[in-house]
Amino acid sequence: MDLDRMLAMCRRDQWSIDDLDWDVAPRHLAPEHEIAVCQYFKDMSGIELLAGELFRVQGEQTDDPTLKAIFESFVVDEQRHSAVAARLCDHYDVHHYQTYDLNPHLVAFADPFVSVVNHMPPDVAIAYITCGELLLDIALLRSLDDFVDDEMSRRAMKLINRDESRHIAIDYYMVGFYSGDDYTDWLEHQPPKPPAERVRSLAALLRMLYFAAPFIRRVFFEPMELTDPSGARLLEAFKRMQLLGRKPGVTERPFAKFVGIVQDLFNDPVLGRVMGPLLARLIGLPPHVVQTLYTPEEEARYGQMTYTELAEDALAAKTLH
Repeated sequence: MDLDRMLAMCRRDQWSIDDLDWDVAPRHLAPEHEIAVCQYFKDMSGIELLAGELFRVQGEQTDDPTLKAIFESFVVDEQRHSAVAARLCDHYDVHHYQTYDLNPHLVAFADPFVSVVNHMPPDVAIAYITCGELLLDIALLRSLDDFVDDEMSRRAMKLINRDESRHIAIDYYMVGFYSGDDYTDWLEHQPPKPPAERVRSLAALLRMLYFAAPFIRRVFFEPMELTDPSGARLLEAFKRMQLLGRKPGVTERPFAKFVGIVQDLFNDPVLGRVMGPLLARLIGLPPHVVQTLYTPEEEARYGQMTYTELAEDALAAKTLH
């Protein structure tokens, strides 16, 4: 990837919340749909701030000035996305049926998640941010926009999706970097962490995994039962996560190895039948997205693709279903 060109795009494609015409009248929604849409946009505002925090940490973890500047621009993007989502919540809150606060499961998940990002190796952070961006870009945002089916939402989502495309491109680039020999060599030459720090890292991970399942269920899966009842877009996103986790190089990273082992045990015809729900809970995911979602042919093909090609494939998935 040409990072200088990417940075130029990041700077060129900045926009403001006031670039949108907020005087457009919202489409009429049934009461239960108005309440759901407002809550979804409210939660989206919190998710975007969480993503911004992850990009902030990644910017601090790199010594490359160009990458650092790219991540700084991504933080600005996510803050703007959060502000737009909050404004969309207000825009569609026509009848003021109730007040809207962030989902408590999102609030409970946020601090442990940020703690993990700060305490664990950077390849763990990029794994989570890539998965989160895939869920947002392939599934949640598209399904919400289609469900709202309104000009205001379409204009906002078009600009947000343009930013998210840059984010996904860099996400895959960083997964490739953290799966390469240079990063492995760098890790091997790092002094071991003090025991107390290792305990804090493990505690942060376990605490995050405890809160992950209800967060993912309530903030991602339950909304999409309304906005995408078939679940096809969610499965597309999770399939790409699984394929990325099976890519040679990625499989050597400890966290990806841990998730891969859990998935293999879950999909074992004997162990999966007995321990399936427990194994799914261990990695904080519903069972139906822990089962293998790809074919052997897809695994072989994706294993040969470059990270740029994988990013392009993920972006192309926006037009599926």
